[in-house]
Amino acid sequence: MRILLVEDDKMIGDAMQSALKDVAYAVDWICDGEAALHSLRCQQYDVVLLDLGLPKLDGLQVMQYIRAQHPALAVIIITARDSLEDRVKGLDLGADDYLVKPFDITELLARIRAVTRRNANQHTSELTNNIVWLNPATHEAKTLTQDNILLSNREFALLQTLLIRPGSIHSKSDLEERIYGWGEEVESNAVEFLIHCLRKKLGTETIKNVRGVGWMVSKNAPVTR
Repeated sequence: MRILLVEDDKMIGDAMQSALKDVAYAVDWICDGEAALHSLRCQQYDVVLLDLGLPKLDGLQVMQYIRAQHPALAVIIITARDSLEDRVKGLDLGADDYLVKPFDITELLARIRAVTRRNANQHTSELTNNIVWLNPATHEAKTLTQDNILLSNREFALLQTLLIRPGSIHSKSDLEERIYGWGEEVESNAVEFLIHCLRKKLGTETIKNVRGVGWMVSKNAPVTR
């Protein structure tokens, strides 16, 4: 899962980025509202963590842009503004959740899981090509012969990317972009290692390699489960 963190406080931003990376989220940290808009135009995100008191462009203006251009994108406002009026305004502009500083990182992680689970359930309870099934709420996969296969966060992110468009080939750089944040060190064989782990858990034919191009899962097969 790729997260855009928009936070101008260096100490808070650094702590949040480290905590999110520790649970294998890809995090892009931006410090002002105008840079947030630029990032949203250039990159696809699963969740935005949005401070309100931002330089250059206020967080509520960023919120308005997100809802106009990315209506389905999950947004959690993270702010020191704790008045009822601010909460109501943020939620009325379309935020999925509103978290007041200071907060415990475990609560933030729970809120991220909740909004992504809610958004996933609005579209489908599972992603599948009728060969492998992926549950966004539990990070578990199943195949025709196995159930309840627990995936790591990065294994989940990679398989989710492939299952969103079965039959489409994803290059190594495409997959790295979905599971690592800007400036995060990526080992040269990281994608290959994750695919090796997924094949070991799900079966060697689950993910196919197109030599010199990338990886894919097969298009939807006839329902046989």
